[in-house]
Amino acid sequence: MRKLYSFILGIFAVILVLLGLSVYMQKRSSSTSQSDRLVIYNWGDYIDPELLTKFTKETGIEVQYETFDSNEAMYTKIQQGGTTYDIAVPSDYMIDKMIKENLLVKLDKSKIKGLDAIGKEFLNKSFDKQNDYSIPYFWGTVGIVYNDKLVKHAPQHWNDLWKPEYDNNIMLVDGAREVIGLGLNSLGYGLNTKKMSELQQAETKLNQLTPNIKAIVGDEMKGYMVQGDSAIGVTFSGEASEMLDGNKHLHYVVPSEGSNLWFDNLVIPKTVKHQKEAYAFINFMLNPKNAAQNAEYIGYATPNTKAKALLPKSIRDDKAFYPDQKTIKNLEVYNNLGQKWLGIYNDLYLQFKMYRK
Repeated sequence: MRKLYSFILGIFAVILVLLGLSVYMQKRSSSTSQSDRLVIYNWGDYIDPELLTKFTKETGIEVQYETFDSNEAMYTKIQQGGTTYDIAVPSDYMIDKMIKENLLVKLDKSKIKGLDAIGKEFLNKSFDKQNDYSIPYFWGTVGIVYNDKLVKHAPQHWNDLWKPEYDNNIMLVDGAREVIGLGLNSLGYGLNTKKMSELQQAETKLNQLTPNIKAIVGDEMKGYMVQGDSAIGVTFSGEASEMLDGNKHLHYVVPSEGSNLWFDNLVIPKTVKHQKEAYAFINFMLNPKNAAQNAEYIGYATPNTKAKALLPKSIRDDKAFYPDQKTIKNLEVYNNLGQKWLGIYNDLYLQFKMYRK
């Protein structure tokens, strides 16, 4: 009887040990899934993949990387709140909108190391005047790419695009603010105007450009320009940089009369679940060596002055991608126009696209 009793006690003890081990493993698994993890929401192909591997190796934090193709898509996802993101990379005007709608976490700057590496000219911009919610990631311009083998006279200004010699030879980036913006700049107007008379003049002038427009495209412009399928493209500086790497006959120019100066910044959305890990990533990307590696891989301009000093001289001295202060003075950041005026810009752009057809 005693043997049976001891046997039963032994089985019971084993069961308790197994149950305890199971609970421990579940807690550990849960802890691992909730901490040491970071969910990043970024534009496609907008970070050197080797840096993500390096970040995990240095910190032990696993990265889940998801992408979006427009500020509006990113905003909608975060606003709905169905998916949790710890880091996002919105553009200037969208940062302003998200701040006003309480969609971003106010940064604890005591947890941020390396902010002094960011050039003063890239801080305290209109969309986040004290950088309470955002840290500069990349910046750039909107300009003109041209192929010196396919044009007799290289375009230097927006008004050059209307020359008859460019008939059916221009590609435009598919963006309302960018296309309406070049129309406004060509007339000497600002990119954030709320005057209907100026916007209507821009639309009329853009309609006159249609004989020269070969296509309105997205990312595929890179392939077309590199292959020489079009003489001219209007696009972002980072996209242009990739094009220039693929074809020695391509050049990029920012019209001196005015264009867009854009900023993409790191933010922590309200959906954050791994705040400690988010700060670790921000600090990692502020490290000059990492920022320089990222800038050289992506091709966009870094706001990190210490990182810029580490770049090859041919890159950091290229005024097409790091324009001088004289050119920068004529560039404008897109403002958050508000729902009404953003709708008007989008409507005018759609009308322009329909007019082409």
